[in-house]
Amino acid sequence: MSEITLYTAPTANGWKASIALEELGIDYDVEYLHFNRNEQKTPEFLKLNPNGRIPVIVDHDNEDFVLAESGAILLYLAERSGKLWPTDPTLRHKAMQWLMFQMSAVGPMLGQAMFFQRIAAPKGIVDEYAIERYVTESKRLLGVLNDALRDQEYLCGEYSMVDIATFPWARAYRWANVDVSDLTHLTAWLARVEAREAVQRGLCVPAGKPRFDYSDDELKAAAQRNAQLYDA
Repeated sequence: MSEITLYTAPTANGWKASIALEELGIDYDVEYLHFNRNEQKTPEFLKLNPNGRIPVIVDHDNEDFVLAESGAILLYLAERSGKLWPTDPTLRHKAMQWLMFQMSAVGPMLGQAMFFQRIAAPKGIVDEYAIERYVTESKRLLGVLNDALRDQEYLCGEYSMVDIATFPWARAYRWANVDVSDLTHLTAWLARVEAREAVQRGLCVPAGKPRFDYSDDELKAAAQRNAQLYDA
């Protein structure tokens, strides 16, 4: 048995966990939850996470400890390994600030921008006010990241769980129809993080290939599939 079992799907939050596990070199097994089969809502999975969301880890080296919520998982893995998190108290709090920024702002805003354009709109529910509001706010938040990266390669100076948490969501700008062509520090950081071998491996979990490198036609088709599968 591996050290950890990861329950996941190919989403931004799911990739946080798989990238972190790959970066840390932890031996883990993968359970792919297929949303089209509603596997995240089965009684078996709801025992692990009553919220019915991925990712979830089970740490077999810690008495089968179960943990949900991607941010909590990253912090747990950092503490478990003693890696990818600052040891200096002041820097730890700064890193926590950026992790909370991702969890409370970047993820939710980009998620809503994607929802209204990639799930609601293909269903015939077009809310121009919501789309403009979430796309504009997503662009502003990505601009905050861009400014933070102006004089440093990573969000906390050194590569950390903060970059792992933020990268999959910032990388989704195209799905959210956010123009980042003027955010040169952000796009350089995205390329820098994506070039890491562990990140590439993590992005292939659990589908076997990255899922954001679509052509425009493929992206439209993927949005249609997502809209058909979506269950609030």
